[in-house]
Amino acid sequence: MGPVPLMLLLCISALTVLVSAAVGDPTGDDDYTWPQRKVPMVQEKQTVHLGSSEFLAKLQTELHGICGIECQRGLPEPSLDDLEQLLSYETMYENGTRTLTTVTIQELNVSFDWTEGFGLRSRRRREVYGMDTRFTIAEKQYSLKYPFSTSVKISTGCSGVLVSPKHVLTAAHCIHNGMDYLDGVQKLSVGVLKERSRQKGKGRKGKGRKGKGKRKHKEEEEEEEEEEINENIEIGEKQERKGKGKGRRNRSRRSTTSEQPSFRWTRVKQMQVPKGWFKGISENVVADYDYAILELKRAQKTKYMDLGVVPSVKTLPAGRVHFSGFDNDRPGNLVYRFCSVSEESNDLLYQYCDAKPGSSGSGVYIRLKEPGKKKWKRKIIGVFSGHQWVDVNGMQQDYNVAVRITPPKYAQICLWVHGDSSQCLGT
Repeated sequence: MGPVPLMLLLCISALTVLVSAAVGDPTGDDDYTWPQRKVPMVQEKQTVHLGSSEFLAKLQTELHGICGIECQRGLPEPSLDDLEQLLSYETMYENGTRTLTTVTIQELNVSFDWTEGFGLRSRRRREVYGMDTRFTIAEKQYSLKYPFSTSVKISTGCSGVLVSPKHVLTAAHCIHNGMDYLDGVQKLSVGVLKERSRQKGKGRKGKGRKGKGKRKHKEEEEEEEEEEINENIEIGEKQERKGKGKGRRNRSRRSTTSEQPSFRWTRVKQMQVPKGWFKGISENVVADYDYAILELKRAQKTKYMDLGVVPSVKTLPAGRVHFSGFDNDRPGNLVYRFCSVSEESNDLLYQYCDAKPGSSGSGVYIRLKEPGKKKWKRKIIGVFSGHQWVDVNGMQQDYNVAVRITPPKYAQICLWVHGDSSQCLGT
């Protein structure tokens, strides 16, 4: 092998520094801290059983005809009744049954200072557009380390983020097209990055004590299920890549020093989608409700990321957001990116993060200091919805869009995760 080109060495060195900074403690302005405020209380009102889904929908890689920020500026603020209808939700269970739960919202008008805790000096503009700014996180010393380790892969072809040991936040369109659940959601699975086993197939030494027999048997069944899911998904991905004829190009983009990452697959026990995502309920604000929660059958040992609510991203240094997902053009690899937000409303973020299909559902996060402490903390402030065509003054224009987590959405998602609204009274 000949000498390594200087430019390649410089690129590798720059990437290592960048990823190390993303993983380690960030530096920045001490004036920016996480706001601590009460949020509305979302409580269950009534639950009714629904008929079974047909599971006939197909995943849409691009959403068209969305009423975006410009379109929504002319809309009136939703009333309490409207908001309660939009935040009511449907639950799909692993056996295919469904329920619809209506909610009530209390203390909707709680005080939320959208500027306190944020530096008010002019933000530093650091916007670089026009080039692919994504970074493949192939080295396990990074991909298996927080925050990258919170990113998960959804078997329908999307990404998601762990928000508890058993819950994944993703985009609603990754499981439902607004009218029906996607084909494949019947056996929806979530893949968490793990180290590739070096002794695959070798039996364990010893049988252990009697009391552990049932638990070991259950673990072995779960491992067999995990292997089956992993094998089926890998076969599907290989066939898809072969059909598209992109194998050679994709291989050239992978790291030359790392093997393909491995996933620990877990079936989904149930999933929740806000009613605001359903067609015929909220045509003008459907984009605001492109999020869902997946509850896993097994808790994960991987560290998860908390939710957060911020008044404005553009007032932060560089107005920058981060997210990692599994872009289809770099199959099997985790892809990280950061970029500046170009426009924001109470419910949506427009940004210039380079992304491909497959990254939809990724958790969009920022880093701020914890109040009264020197420690920085990352929190998820939105869900990456993907590349969308939105209505701008009667014309269709494309943006990369993220759904913001607002105080009511925070309360709703918190209720889904904890099952108790009393644990969801503040950020």
